[in-house]
Amino acid sequence: MRTLETSQQIVVTLDAGGTNFVFGAMSEGKPLGQSITKPSQAHDLDLCLSTLVAGFEEIIASLPEPPIAISFAFPGPADYRNGIIGGYLPNFPSFRDGVALGPMLEERFNIPVYINNDADLFAYGEAQGGALPRINKMLEEAGSEKRYRNLLGYTFGTGFGFGFVMDGKLNLGDNSCVETFCLKHRDHAKYIVEDGVAIRAVKRVYRELSGDDRDLQPKEIFDIAEGTAEGNTEAAKESFATLGRVAGDAMATAATLMDGIIVIGGGLTGASKYFMPALLEEMRTEIETMSGDKLRRVQMEVYNLDDKAEFEAFARGNSTKIKVYGSDREVVYDPIKRIGVTLSDIGASNAVSLGAYLYAVRNRTNEQN
Repeated sequence: MRTLETSQQIVVTLDAGGTNFVFGAMSEGKPLGQSITKPSQAHDLDLCLSTLVAGFEEIIASLPEPPIAISFAFPGPADYRNGIIGGYLPNFPSFRDGVALGPMLEERFNIPVYINNDADLFAYGEAQGGALPRINKMLEEAGSEKRYRNLLGYTFGTGFGFGFVMDGKLNLGDNSCVETFCLKHRDHAKYIVEDGVAIRAVKRVYRELSGDDRDLQPKEIFDIAEGTAEGNTEAAKESFATLGRVAGDAMATAATLMDGIIVIGGGLTGASKYFMPALLEEMRTEIETMSGDKLRRVQMEVYNLDDKAEFEAFARGNSTKIKVYGSDREVVYDPIKRIGVTLSDIGASNAVSLGAYLYAVRNRTNEQN
């Protein structure tokens, strides 16, 4: 399994929010120098683009040597391969008709510009320097021969973000549209799954179950679930459990198709004690054939990799030796197909930054070879 590779070369980065742009730089996989924050001016295209140019100029001028690339996440929809942002972007209404952002920045700074979806970069960062190498190292230390190469990355927050890395390569699809937010909602088939796996979902479900019409944020609902704030404790717990079931249903579909370790990041992961049991239970449900046979919804066994006992069972498997027909040779065979779910331990923001940095370094290296 490839380990994290870094470079002393410098990559300029951007945290693109609807309110502020935060410009920075990375070298050797770590932040370099001080970041610079400017108002995004997202309502006015000319102001927004001039702010972007000014911010990049300022951060580049502060660096000890020229950067090799600019790499950052930007909200979609977008044609990320070609650096074009356009369509319905609530936080960037001035981009609605399409903006060739990548080509514009490349012409201005004369270096490659890589723009991706934040969830894609989250998955890439976790695959290269987060959950995937961590789990493989733990398997090695446990004496297991099992190793994983694929990772499904999810972010739980304002939306339900998704990215997929296969054998070390970020899968961008043919249309920059590898998404699961638009799958059907488990409980309301006419709605998208993101309406059940997001901040707005937790708020809505708590309000519906409790009758409490206060505009509470998930952290406040979590405190109610913990019994440290006033409110309906059971409704608070169920609001997170509902999110878990809806997310688990979508993840079961994705895992069946993509088969890899699942890592979850984002602001809502602080409530994992309330959503993870329901999420795992949903992924482990059975489904029937028309002849009445029952089988697992996900064909692999699903483990909680953050639970010590479950990880031990995950690592142990059921290896045995079988003979090669017509030979005295034996090979190791483990009949238990298995995947696992884990929470990010480096944090979504760090994973996105790391993903942006490594994506630029490796693409730049490939272009030069």
